[in-house]
Amino acid sequence: MESDRILQRAEDALRRHGAVPRLAQRARQRQREGFFRKVGRVALVAGLFVIGLPLWGLIVGPVGTSGLMIAVLAFIVAATALMLAPTRDAGGDTVPTTDLARLPLRTEAWLAGQRPALPAPAARLVDGIGVKLEILAPQLQALNDKEPAAFEIRRLIADELPELVNGYRRVPQHLRADGINGMSPDKQLIDGLSVVDSELSRMSAQLASGDLNKLATQGRYLELKYQDDGGSS
Repeated sequence: MESDRILQRAEDALRRHGAVPRLAQRARQRQREGFFRKVGRVALVAGLFVIGLPLWGLIVGPVGTSGLMIAVLAFIVAATALMLAPTRDAGGDTVPTTDLARLPLRTEAWLAGQRPALPAPAARLVDGIGVKLEILAPQLQALNDKEPAAFEIRRLIADELPELVNGYRRVPQHLRADGINGMSPDKQLIDGLSVVDSELSRMSAQLASGDLNKLATQGRYLELKYQDDGGSS
């Protein structure tokens, strides 16, 4: 089947480029960064308590033992809430507004957060797309954001790719495999991701050759996703 061949090519590319370790390494780095951001917020709250309690004592009156215990308890509750709060998906709502140079890696970070909710074949395609976004990132450093080519790249990875994944996730889980009237959201997701994967390869190759006009006029824009409206959105 065509989808099996696409998945096999994606897996072969991942092995050739050693991509899985790099993607996993960046995922761990994002987790560490998220953890240290939370630690920083806890430290800020601690600083506010350390400064605020003496000021309260000077301006209002002595805090007292009971007041100190209440402040410590409040700090423990606030620190626990901050540490247990879910880390916001990198790039979630800000992907469409990210500047072009940082857009591929921001999108790749967002995709990594969506990966656990996707079926295994789609997750493998997401890994391959992550590699292509990583390759694309340095190629966009010198591309003017007002170029038609930049518009097409942004439309693919900042609009259509997130809409494809978000549309799939909006489908109730029990309908994803079989769908309605024989339309499988799982298959539509895999087909759409396959188009994104091939489009990213084409865009990267044409950026490398400097053929911006061709890049700006030959996009297919996830036609596999939009052939049958309503299957995964």
